[in-house]
Amino acid sequence: MTNHHDQQPEHPELSTSAEAAPSGSSEDSRLAAQPPSDSGEDPPAGRGRWIAAAAAALGVALFAVPFIRGPEPGASPGAATSSEGSPMCATSEGTANLDFEMKDIDGASVRLADYKGKVILLNFWATWCGPCKVEIPEFVEAYEQYRDRGFVILGVLSQDDPAAEDLRAFASGWRMNYPILRENTMLDEAFGPLWAIPTSFIIDRHGSICTKHMGPVSKEMLDREIKRLL
Repeated sequence: MTNHHDQQPEHPELSTSAEAAPSGSSEDSRLAAQPPSDSGEDPPAGRGRWIAAAAAALGVALFAVPFIRGPEPGASPGAATSSEGSPMCATSEGTANLDFEMKDIDGASVRLADYKGKVILLNFWATWCGPCKVEIPEFVEAYEQYRDRGFVILGVLSQDDPAAEDLRAFASGWRMNYPILRENTMLDEAFGPLWAIPTSFIIDRHGSICTKHMGPVSKEMLDREIKRLL
């Protein structure tokens, strides 16, 4: 005995169309599930509305493509030029407070204000942080490439206070070639609250905060954001 529940419809594609059609009257639903007529007559009203809606949606999608693609190659929507002619943020999230004195990996004092005039990547990180270890090689490569053009990375420990020898061993093992600074809770508060580690800020030569990134930063991202500020 044949089970009626196991039988497949003669036109599965028509069944699918009926399920996907917009909701409407029962008459529209019935007509939308019918195959096209071979008599040359106009399609039913329900199917006509469905085709018109699909065409309109396609038109909107094609119109939106240029906006989805983003700016053309070579454009720098995130950078502007100051009155002195140097690149700066097109939009700013505020002015960076660099009036802090920190300790470096060897215990020497470092004034953040001494880095004014450079493009700064201020990175809050920790030795126990897995995502931080993902971005460290990217930072090493970027610093090597851009340091001679006025770019500096400042790696500031946050929620982490390793012993001096452990920190030096960590930095050596990861070949960190940029300045590493000890935690300063007041600095954390000045740029916080820090909801995630790592968190990075890109600061232009004029001290404006251009962007804030929570999570690891890639070399490709740095290339896009740093080049236009140098």
